[in-house]
Amino acid sequence: EMVLTKAYLRYVSAGTFGIVASAKCNVVYVRGAAARKSGRVGVAALENVHIWDTKTGEKVGVLLGEKHEVTCVAMSPDGRHMAVGYNDGSVKIWELETQTNSVTFSGHRKAVSALQYDENGTRLVSGSKDTDVIVWDIVNEAGLYRLKGHKGMITQCQFMRKCDCLVTSSKDTFVKFWHLDTQHCFLTLVEHRNEVCDFVLMLDESRLITGATDSELRIWNITMDDQFADSGEVRQSGLAALTDSDSQAESPENGPVRCQFLGSLRRQSRERVVSVRMDPSGQYIGCHGADTLFELYSLRSEAEIRRKLKKKARKARRKREVCGDGGDDVSVEVTREVSDEFHRIHSLTTHSKIRSFDFVERRGHLELVILLHDNSVELYRVTVTEKAVESDRKAWLVQAGHRTDVRTVCFSADDSCILSASNSSVKVWNRSSLQCVHTVDSGYAVSSMFVPGDRHALVGTKAGELQLFDVSSGTLLETISAHGGAVWSMCLTPDRRGFVTGSADHEVRFWEFELVQDDDYSLTSKRLSMAHIKTLEMTDDVLCVKYSPDNRLLAVALLDNTVKVFFTDTLKYFLSLYGHKLPVLTMDISSDSTLLVTGSSDKNIKLWGLEFGDCHKSLFAHNDSIMAVQFVPKTHLFFSASKDHTVKCWDGDKFELVQTFEGHHAEIWCMAVSHDGNTVVTGSHDRSMRLWERTQEPLFVEEEREMERELEYEHSLAQGPEPVIPGEVESEVAMAGKKSMETMKATERIMEAIELAKQETFKQKEHEDLCQATGRQIPSPVKHPLLLATGNVTPSRYVLEVVKKVKSSELDEALLVLPFSFVMDLLRLLNEWIMGGWEIELSCRCLFFLLRIHHNQIVSSRNLLSVMDSLRQNTRKRVKDIRDMTGFNMAGLRFLQRKMAEKNIKIFEDATDILEQIRKKHKPRNR
Repeated sequence: EMVLTKAYLRYVSAGTFGIVASAKCNVVYVRGAAARKSGRVGVAALENVHIWDTKTGEKVGVLLGEKHEVTCVAMSPDGRHMAVGYNDGSVKIWELETQTNSVTFSGHRKAVSALQYDENGTRLVSGSKDTDVIVWDIVNEAGLYRLKGHKGMITQCQFMRKCDCLVTSSKDTFVKFWHLDTQHCFLTLVEHRNEVCDFVLMLDESRLITGATDSELRIWNITMDDQFADSGEVRQSGLAALTDSDSQAESPENGPVRCQFLGSLRRQSRERVVSVRMDPSGQYIGCHGADTLFELYSLRSEAEIRRKLKKKARKARRKREVCGDGGDDVSVEVTREVSDEFHRIHSLTTHSKIRSFDFVERRGHLELVILLHDNSVELYRVTVTEKAVESDRKAWLVQAGHRTDVRTVCFSADDSCILSASNSSVKVWNRSSLQCVHTVDSGYAVSSMFVPGDRHALVGTKAGELQLFDVSSGTLLETISAHGGAVWSMCLTPDRRGFVTGSADHEVRFWEFELVQDDDYSLTSKRLSMAHIKTLEMTDDVLCVKYSPDNRLLAVALLDNTVKVFFTDTLKYFLSLYGHKLPVLTMDISSDSTLLVTGSSDKNIKLWGLEFGDCHKSLFAHNDSIMAVQFVPKTHLFFSASKDHTVKCWDGDKFELVQTFEGHHAEIWCMAVSHDGNTVVTGSHDRSMRLWERTQEPLFVEEEREMERELEYEHSLAQGPEPVIPGEVESEVAMAGKKSMETMKATERIMEAIELAKQETFKQKEHEDLCQATGRQIPSPVKHPLLLATGNVTPSRYVLEVVKKVKSSELDEALLVLPFSFVMDLLRLLNEWIMGGWEIELSCRCLFFLLRIHHNQIVSSRNLLSVMDSLRQNTRKRVKDIRDMTGFNMAGLRFLQRKMAEKNIKIFEDATDILEQIRKKHKPRNR
């Protein structure tokens, strides 16, 4: 007997809007070719990165992430790539021109907190909340090593240009210097008594400026051994070194880099330091705390410092003369201090707390971009002259989102517009383009709806007011003081002539739409208004009100955990629905007026029959309070939204979960289903709104549960313990990669390929032996379909193709968990590859890694003796050949470069730029 399985239609994510910039990440200027000679900034927008054009205020690019929030971004020195760190610890390299992800690095176990490229853009360092620092090779697309030593979240990492060193700071109060050749920490600054939040290297890396969780900036003097510095003598300022024993850092006396504490700069703000940045010219330092104040410091030149010291000396001399301490030949010694070298030149106040900033020098002034905590970005132009420093705000990216949480959303009757409201504004959005059409200031909105006709919108506020807006003009028409408490809910009457409101003042009020004469609005026509008809007194706060579509019943949810049902015409009491352990926050009635669904703070959804008030089913639906439930029109399917960041679709007849939607990164406050049931919109604490659309793809519940179980299993596998490497001891350096589902799948593919190669080789040998025994040529056995599909290659070549397809960043981890029996087979295959001259770099990388990991077993295995001897000879020969070829090519390129320089030939890229400049110069001006 065939059982029919009910199929549903799948809903999918159709867009995210309302988010300008999320405050969990820093902001960067997009420099280089990708900026297209105009100011562009990159900011995180939850799981995506948005590129904004600061001149037009438009979004010009989106780097689409998956489901993890962006926590850190960094620009490459050439401006062509952007490194993006995510909440799950992964780092992705994006090409800005094509907006595609070229490389993914997986190494951290927690959110990435710091990212920085080296001067050439060939290496990237990442720091994380898991306290590890990892150095990545961008060219080879692989991790180099993991540096362990800090005991707190990494707050900043920076490569030093003059030597192969790395500086890192952490919340464990330490700043560490690492030598990258030997991969060990040779210097630790232990002076800080608080968490180190950020640092910057200045003055040709002779100054280190650190900011901690206090109101000071600390200045350190860095001295470097000449033999250690790549560029010879290190430029040193004449600032006197302090000789206190307390100022000496914890390091060997003869370390390659030494640090001395010089002094502190007292900031204007009393808040902790959040970030410190240096402008590209190295002349200015920007700094801000956990408040609205931004401070700009300048570095004085040697001539300015000498003038300042002379002035101080004269002042001290006059003071001594006045006090009568000496004659005319009084000689005063003045000590150079930190404040003589650095001084604050400007400060500006923003309208909200600052999260991050970046600046760039353009046409003789500083352009400053500031990311604020209220979902907005400000741009300032700072002009520095000898007399004064002035700043003016050039742009403010605010239109595309609310400043605070989205508390209520609703669809217009034709589903073409979406209305959203927060604690200070109401916005109307175009449903198809997701662009903001109007923004109007309002009270603290907690409920909303479109008035029939879609020309007006109504908003209920926390102060108990009803505000009426004209949608087409985007203006506030009227404000009525409707209740003595928050208007938590409003519902349109089924006859569309009025509406009902429920409030925290224990009242349910009934209203009718009417037309009134308003001279301020128009002298010739009337405008819409509301008139209060009657009031229904309740015993407790009213949290939700809902009419049944047949206009027979009115349901009222109260703070006492119950739902009271009344007859609409007489307002007589009909039913009391009790069963929830906490207040019912939301409810809805199906289109056929037979089912009532309630969502409560007790995390449960209950389905009630409106015929007798019986509870059909109680479902443990979410892991936190349920904030919204709504039926899909003309069905018994309903959606629920919760503070646990998820939206779920349920079948009200079968009482089963159909689909779960994950996307929001914070509590969901509100939800609305369109009148045709094709679209769902949600608003969240993360300031974003998300759209979910119904597709024609069928969905089967059993398959959905099976997929969820598979994903859970894969996740649990990847979260298992890291494999133990024989002979390795716990130290401050470790492998860069981490075990993931991708590396495990790659290992399985390599093992399957090796097994297939063994079988095919055995079949081929059997065939040759048979031919030899019979003395005649027998037809060859049929090759495996995979070998034929790969281009009729040999078994050995097929394994190489499989290894080539493994991502470079995952190769080490994939080889690490390979059983030793397969390692022996792979070593024999590597010998064949190197003998044949196939992919020498890849073959050598695999060989050296396996030798390092399985050294003891390989050495003690007699079976591998001949293979290892052959490998030794072949590898040396092939590597020498490649080295000779590379040297020859490099010499040829240098020769061509010299010839081009002699003939003054421009490189194509430079020639294109020059051509553009000539065209601009000769372009006729529009009269």
